[in-house]
Amino acid sequence: MGWPVVLTEGRLSLRPYKRSDARAWSDLRRANEGWLSRWEPTSLGSWHDTHTVASFRALHRELKRTARAGTAMPFAVCWDGNFVGQLTVGNIVRRAFRSAYIGYWVDKGHAGLGIIPTSVALVVDHCFSRGGLHRIEVNIQPDNRPSQRVVEKLGFRKEALHERYLYIDGAWRDHIGYAVTMEDVLERGGMMERARGLLKAH
Repeated sequence: MGWPVVLTEGRLSLRPYKRSDARAWSDLRRANEGWLSRWEPTSLGSWHDTHTVASFRALHRELKRTARAGTAMPFAVCWDGNFVGQLTVGNIVRRAFRSAYIGYWVDKGHAGLGIIPTSVALVVDHCFSRGGLHRIEVNIQPDNRPSQRVVEKLGFRKEALHERYLYIDGAWRDHIGYAVTMEDVLERGGMMERARGLLKAH
């Protein structure tokens, strides 16, 4: 439901991954090791070895599988048509729950431009309309203030502290749980109403 889809706002676009993204993904991930590794699940090999073109092809197959199963919406985040990050709606559960979580990352050179806040807003509005969901969660480490500011400025509410929640960068890390429901967003006329204007010139 609600997939595949392309979402756009100005110079920003979110689309399904393509096999041809392999080289751009590998290059960007390798270049951003210092920027991203402290926030991401610990891999079984070195950062360099787990971000090869072949690694992307395996990831792409898994993302396509979960998207077909209806349990994920994996978006490539693009700026002026160039790949700059990822946003995934994951762990989608239907029926009475109709909930999912969002995870995201962006190239360091494109941070601070409003790309991720706008991407989150576009995707939340899509999930609460064509996507058929009712609740979206985001879980963020307590010392990741930039990511917390992303969801706070969009109106996500802080709900809980999840202790030793995910195995990140070699240890079990606490996470702050944020959430928003369809009612929260509809009251404001959509999350993009709050996010519009956040994109900056680069």
